[in-house]
Amino acid sequence: MIIVFGSINLDLVARTERLPQPGETIAGISFAMLPGGKGANQAIAARRAGADVAMAGAVGTDLFAAAALSGLVAAGVDVTWVRHDAAPTGVALIHVDASGQNAITVIPGANANVLAAMVPDVALGPGNLLVMQLEVPVDAVCDIASRARQCGARVVLNAAPARALPAPLLAAVDVLIVNAIEAATLAAALGLPDAPEGFASALHRRHGCAVIVTLGPRGVIAAVDRSLCTASAPSVDVIDTTGAGDAFVGALAAALDRRAGWTRAIAEGVAAGSLACTVAGAQAGLPVAAAIRRLAAEIAPTLIAQPLN
Repeated sequence: MIIVFGSINLDLVARTERLPQPGETIAGISFAMLPGGKGANQAIAARRAGADVAMAGAVGTDLFAAAALSGLVAAGVDVTWVRHDAAPTGVALIHVDASGQNAITVIPGANANVLAAMVPDVALGPGNLLVMQLEVPVDAVCDIASRARQCGARVVLNAAPARALPAPLLAAVDVLIVNAIEAATLAAALGLPDAPEGFASALHRRHGCAVIVTLGPRGVIAAVDRSLCTASAPSVDVIDTTGAGDAFVGALAAALDRRAGWTRAIAEGVAAGSLACTVAGAQAGLPVAAAIRRLAAEIAPTLIAQPLN
């Protein structure tokens, strides 16, 4: 089983021909309110990829709460550990341009009040997988990661948005997933090379955790089991990149949860992230298990691994 500890938002999405510059007002093409949040997105991604998933997080008691939870409920994610807080439901303000690129501002709301104590120790035992991000308080993320390590669960951290990580959190992580920008931020904080290959290799050597850097259309670099792996992304018709990273995390977590090897897990992550780009909307674009596994079967043979020195 996968426990996702993280954010639940309502995404307010404006589609435009291009992203506005600072101080500029431009006309938009369309607007939509969609359920989102990195935590909720990854929970749904893992569920659609075939895993049993529970979500731990918080929403408000306002009109946005039901809409923010609707995707989780529809996907069959267990929301027993989602609490209704006095603070408003978190929102994300998202601009998406004609090429599918996006710019996002997140207002945490109730996500700022998420606590590690919301998840009992029994859920963090051996055989379970804890997936986290950084859109909820880092102290809470650190607390639940440490508890999960003590209780025997495997700990996956998508260190997004970019920020330096407390040493106890990094020490508790089994799998670290970042994009190139987040990798550079961590590299600067830790005194590591900022190129994706050098960062992944150095951090894997230093801490022993698997380190995966997603590179968008260029695929993935991963330092796992003393090897450096590269996987290219397939060519797809990009509609909207929002949620692609979350699709990668959720599908990879689902593969690890069913004890797939690294080659297959990475291939399924790349497949899910690529497929997510072909549909508008963070949660609407999250692919199902059958589609992920078909595309992953094409990607896996192209993955290249070489030993780390």
